[in-house]
Amino acid sequence: MSIQSRIDLKLRDLDRLAPSGYFVGLHIRFTAPLMTFQTYDKAWLDHYTANGYVLRDPMTAWGFSETGSIRWSDPRLPDPFRLFDEAKHYGLVYGATVSCGPIRSRTIASMARDDREFDLPEIETFELIVRELHDMTQPPEELTRAQIEALRCVAGGDRHAAAAAKLGISESALKARLNSARARLMARTTAEAIQRAKDFRLL
Repeated sequence: MSIQSRIDLKLRDLDRLAPSGYFVGLHIRFTAPLMTFQTYDKAWLDHYTANGYVLRDPMTAWGFSETGSIRWSDPRLPDPFRLFDEAKHYGLVYGATVSCGPIRSRTIASMARDDREFDLPEIETFELIVRELHDMTQPPEELTRAQIEALRCVAGGDRHAAAAAKLGISESALKARLNSARARLMARTTAEAIQRAKDFRLL
């Protein structure tokens, strides 16, 4: 089973676990996650983004200072901007957050529902899923020289025929290199693979 298929299975588990949606930011480096998945209501996401709440979100601060799991209702969580109160108007009434991984590559994820608190087994399941997603999306340390050359050609604007000619290989060989690079970088498209390679500082 491919990594993408395994990721999709875990996300389906999260769909069942989080009736009001979830957000997963995997391997946050240089303030941005390398991969994100979310199913919160679009109205909330638009409101959150328009108001720059990521800088005020108590879960962001907690996620970078702690690892483990916590409910949003935990009294140890300061919320001076009352972001949780605003979230309730969008169906995010009860929630839990998980943080894992080293600080240089932190994963932070939250899930929500509108009817009751998540119970402990649900939170433990959430934490397990998030840890599995974190582990299976561990960025590669390097690409092969052939993969790098193929990605650089395409990133530079070469079409497949031109890139293959430049590298002295057939188009099918070039496509094989691009396919292997996409698989290594867990990317669906070559453009996404190029961007991830740049994000991972492999290009």
